[in-house]
Amino acid sequence: MKSITLYEPAMCCSTGVCGPSPDQELVRMAGDLKKLADQGVKVYRYNLSQSPEVFAIDKTVKTLLKEQGQKVLPIIVVDGEVKLTGRYPTKDELRNW
Repeated sequence: MKSITLYEPAMCCSTGVCGPSPDQELVRMAGDLKKLADQGVKVYRYNLSQSPEVFAIDKTVKTLLKEQGQKVLPIIVVDGEVKLTGRYPTKDELRNW
């Protein structure tokens, strides 16, 4: 894996790991992505409330959102290919990509 891009639902901050009780899935994902970045993988995260223009520019993401609505988020793209939609990847999935 050379790069991973996450197109995420609207959140209060760039990672969603904020406030008094952050979603533990987002906490885990933030840690997993940091490990990937430390290994040289380029990590890009876009959330709908902070970067809506990025969602509109990517034709695949735009089509998925138009056809399936926001339930398709998060969209996980690895090396330019959509690998997963609707949930965050497990550690095993990340390892195998």
